[in-house]
Parts: sequence; C-alpha cells; structure tokens
Amino acid sequence: MTTGDAPIWQRLLSGLAYLLPLSDALPFGTSLLRQFPFLQVVAFPALPLINLQQLVPFGGLVLFLALYLAVVRNSRVPYLIRFHVLQAILIDIVLMLLSLAFQVLLGSFAGSFAVRTLANTVFLGALLLCLFSLLQSLRGQEADIPTVSEAVRMQLY
Repeated sequence: MTTGDAPIWQRLLSGLAYLLPLSDALPFGTSLLRQFPFLQVVAFPALPLINLQQLVPFGGLVLFLALYLAVVRNSRVPYLIRFHVLQAILIDIVLMLLSLAFQVLLGSFAGSFAVRTLANTVFLGALLLCLFSLLQSLRGQEADIPTVSEAVRMQLY
C-alpha cells in the first residue's frame, strides 16, 4: 500500500518506531562495533531509548505496552504510523527471542568465533531491516517485509 501523500510528521513518527528494534539489535553487534568504531554512529539515535529502558524498571515492557495500546490499537492514529509501529514491535519480538536463544542455547560457547559471527550476522540483518523500514516510512510507504508485513496487515484490518 502506498501512502506517499502522508504528511511529513506522520513519516517521521513512523520512522522513529524503528529505534526500538535497533536498540535491541545493538548487543548482538558488540564485537563488530568494537572492531569497527565508525559503525558506532548507528548506535547514537538509539541511546536515549536504551537509557530509558535501563533507568525505568521493566522499561522495555512498559514501552512495548505503551506503544501497542496507545498507538497500534488506537484507530485515531493514522494507518502509516500504526503499521510501522506494529512492524517495529514484531521485529523487536523476534530480536528478543533470538537474544533469549543465544543466552540459553549458545551461552556456553559465548566467546567462540561461530557465535560471534552468528551474532554479527543478526546485528547486520537487523540493522539493514531497520534502515530499509526507516527509508520506506520516510517515503510514506509500507516497508514490505515477507511474513512480518503480512502479520501486521492482518492485525490492522
């Protein structure tokens, strides 16, 4: 669906939603960010959100519920914003599940080359996904991500 005629404020607000999955993708890329310090620039926009999640007890859960209840389920919020916020939430849920899987299944191999490579791959994939979605939201369009976008459309209609 193309909503390219959406006002700029809707485009910017829908793009801000992707700071949520970006903030949860950063721990996957710690070794990559350490090796290539110039990549740390991608972390700067997410720092306020990371600080908020660390300062407030259960900050991530509170933010998740606030976004879901106040934005996604509010029919008065424009569709473009609701679409991108829900898509960002679903991407974030996948990243949280991957983080849990890394801790539980790969915890004993935490420093190994294979786990670092896998974590860097998750980080780069999430970064590219967030950048693509951000650009699409700034263009006023839906970011069409297979399966995720379909699930978002099913929830919003």
